[in-house]
Amino acid sequence: MKLNKLIKDIESDYLKLDLPSFKIGNIVSIDVLIQEGNKKRIQSYSGKIISQHLAGLNSTITVRRLSKGIGIERIFPIHSPDIKSINLIEK
Repeated sequence: MKLNKLIKDIESDYLKLDLPSFKIGNIVSIDVLIQEGNKKRIQSYSGKIISQHLAGLNSTITVRRLSKGIGIERIFPIHSPDIKSINLIEK
């Protein structure tokens, strides 16, 4: 039991508390930090949430969007430092 409490205490320092409340079916816009060599930039990815895995620090969402008629899915760890913001566009 003490190990679980220790892990939760350590993880709590890294959890993002300013996330919007979202669920499967919502349309979101996610700003992701992309590093190419020495340059860093923010890339926006918009789509519909098709899956959600709630596991504390390891929580993820799967976002699907259409690009030229082809569905593209991407998994985002929502507490990653590379995720700059998650904006809820449509419920």
